[in-house]
Amino acid sequence: MDFKRTLLAAALPISFVFASAAHALEIKFADIHPAGYPTVVAEENMGKALTKETNGELTFKYFPGGVLGSEKEVVEQAQVGAVQMTRVSLGIVGPVVPDVNVFNLPFVFRDQAHMRKIIDGEIGDEILAKITNSEFGLVALAWMDGGTRNLYTKKPVRKIEDLKGMKIRVQGNPIFIEAFNAMGANGIAMDTGEIFSALQTGVIDGAENNPPTMLEHNHYQNAKYYTLTEHLILPEPIVMSKITWNKLSPAQQEMVKKAAKAAQADERTLWDAKSASSEEKLKKAGVEFITVDKKPFYDATAAVRAKYGAPYADLIKRIDAVQ
Repeated sequence: MDFKRTLLAAALPISFVFASAAHALEIKFADIHPAGYPTVVAEENMGKALTKETNGELTFKYFPGGVLGSEKEVVEQAQVGAVQMTRVSLGIVGPVVPDVNVFNLPFVFRDQAHMRKIIDGEIGDEILAKITNSEFGLVALAWMDGGTRNLYTKKPVRKIEDLKGMKIRVQGNPIFIEAFNAMGANGIAMDTGEIFSALQTGVIDGAENNPPTMLEHNHYQNAKYYTLTEHLILPEPIVMSKITWNKLSPAQQEMVKKAAKAAQADERTLWDAKSASSEEKLKKAGVEFITVDKKPFYDATAAVRAKYGAPYADLIKRIDAVQ
């Protein structure tokens, strides 16, 4: 009997060691953007803060630069718990969680300041909750500023007529494709990684994105005109795999939520600095920034807003009302 008791006592410390080791959870955090990009830096800062706050119960490993695949592939990995966290474009969420499409509508935000007020307020929180409560398999925690998307092309677009017949790369969402078709171009869906060679070989005449992305992916080497349409000002959610989320204790979940909201503010400061420096570098590399009258572009896309915005008429009114 004593012998058994001694064995049990000897076994106890080992089981405690196993229990605490089991609580240490490694979070793989993937992002299509390269190291040093505002979203990636904010994600790294967030991870460091969480590792410290959880006393090492959560550790983070980062996979920037699309090393784990395209955004769509990473989302699929997160849905099965192979990747724990990522930042994802709404273009990918839209087909699965229709409510986010209100943010995907062309010209739904007046400008960047308007968009930020929306994501910082109750509408932003409501949309995060809709992603979390959907069948998407991801918990949406906070918003990153994905920048203001403008048009960049091989030939200048100074007015809407110049877009006619141009093949423009967009993310694979029907709204984006139809928006460009409505403006007279041909919207072509394509992964980010394919844009550089498609511009080089003339498969496309242009693409649309923010200055940091145009710079980081070297698209400016083949597209020298940047037209300030501001057609999309896209917030992008930070998400965690629901499988991983359910492994966290309620206290850890709270910490993760708070840290993600802190990352939202952190990334914004980083974004503004990066955007300004990217614009300078692009201009030095010979890119011409073109200011246009946005009204013809806005008017041309009215039918797209009416078609895809119909289910969210009330939400659009609420967005418009935010000053």
